[in-house]
Amino acid sequence: MKNFKLKPIGIIHSSYKKPEDIPKEERKLIEGEIEIFKEFEDGLKDIDGFSHLIVIFVLHKSCGYNLQVTPPFDNEIRGVFATRSPYRPNPIGMTIVELLERKENILRVKGIDMIEGTPVVDIKPYLPGDRKENIKIGWLTGKIED
Repeated sequence: MKNFKLKPIGIIHSSYKKPEDIPKEERKLIEGEIEIFKEFEDGLKDIDGFSHLIVIFVLHKSCGYNLQVTPPFDNEIRGVFATRSPYRPNPIGMTIVELLERKENILRVKGIDMIEGTPVVDIKPYLPGDRKENIKIGWLTGKIED
């Protein structure tokens, strides 16, 4: 497989216009909307029975990538795959949000860390089996809450 294309299924509506505007400490509290394009609305059937969703999106403002980066919680250079840097070989992001409400093709959610206009490429229900035990957080130990 040489190349592939992803088609956005929706778009994020957020009060944040630039990634640096998103407060890192309060991300879990930030509310916003996921607008699913009308042609994909039927795919939302039964989604309101789930409390949390996995959202896969395109980091559309990311330009280029570096294989080694200095992350915000550290002063050391780290490999990009050991960080959450938006500057990646494939600018794809993932987050887990709490589903607050569905109104037709609009999902009101809490916990977004995306900016206005972010293209959404997939949504999946978050399931109990997604939570793992005995997690190690590598170089982030002692730098963030577990």
